[in-house]
Amino acid sequence: MTTDSLTERVVLRRRKVWSYTAMSALAVIFLFPLVFMVVSSLKPDSQILADIGSPQAFLPVGDISLDNYFGVFDRVPFGRFLFNSVLITVLTVGFGLIVNSMAGFALSRMRWRGRSLVLSLVIATLIVPFETVAVPMVYWVSKLPTLVMEGGMVKYDFGWLNSYHVQIVPFIANAFAIFLFTQYFSTIPKSLDEAARIDGANWFTIYRRIVAPLAGPAFATVAILTFLPAWNQYLWPLMVVQQESLRPVMVGMQYFFQLNTAWGEVMAYTSLITLPILIVFLSFQRAFVSSVAASGVKG
Repeated sequence: MTTDSLTERVVLRRRKVWSYTAMSALAVIFLFPLVFMVVSSLKPDSQILADIGSPQAFLPVGDISLDNYFGVFDRVPFGRFLFNSVLITVLTVGFGLIVNSMAGFALSRMRWRGRSLVLSLVIATLIVPFETVAVPMVYWVSKLPTLVMEGGMVKYDFGWLNSYHVQIVPFIANAFAIFLFTQYFSTIPKSLDEAARIDGANWFTIYRRIVAPLAGPAFATVAILTFLPAWNQYLWPLMVVQQESLRPVMVGMQYFFQLNTAWGEVMAYTSLITLPILIVFLSFQRAFVSSVAASGVKG
């Protein structure tokens, strides 16, 4: 082994050590809020306030118990809120994967007039903040027809307010998800489509049997990116849902700030609603990184 090659290996090893050290330091910094949240959920309010400003705020020391978690279930119908959020999130993600992937397939694989214009309009909607269209959306969903049961009879009524579908349907189509699917599908060789067309396959068969199975990372990424806003939805349910039995977990947060704020119960509640997010991200992180890297490459 020459001196130059040995020196190069030493330099590369030092760079790797510094890189891992820097990433570990950043990971510790980003974990501080989570550690503080979980540790504080085990302490009474008086000890939480007393430990702030000292290292004990991040250590499970002192009067440790699960009383705050029991207090969460006493103060709010957490089971109902959790069921609502899971139902809304699963349906939003499920229908979103189907609708957005089919739209991305049509924009990336099929040839039709105005395709570039439609894609440009879809991307342009990303610059419009949700808060600017929230009030008009409330007006329009209050005018939409719906079916109701009265005396065993199905009748037409108007207004989607206080329902599950008003929290799901407006968020199924997602501009960023369509764009990501379009970019990822573009990296798949179009020769596969041509071969399938020669064998008599239609476009839906090509989408279902060829393109979709090859786009697993894109589906995983869109699932995560759709899951997070659906799970964290607060403003929209607060505007369109008044019945407690239909509210998601994020709206339940306001229950803890009425009268005297119970900080220990707030930390316990946030710990409970953060757990599903961590489970989903850890389950799909490999596919997420792979799809983000590939979505920026257009073939």
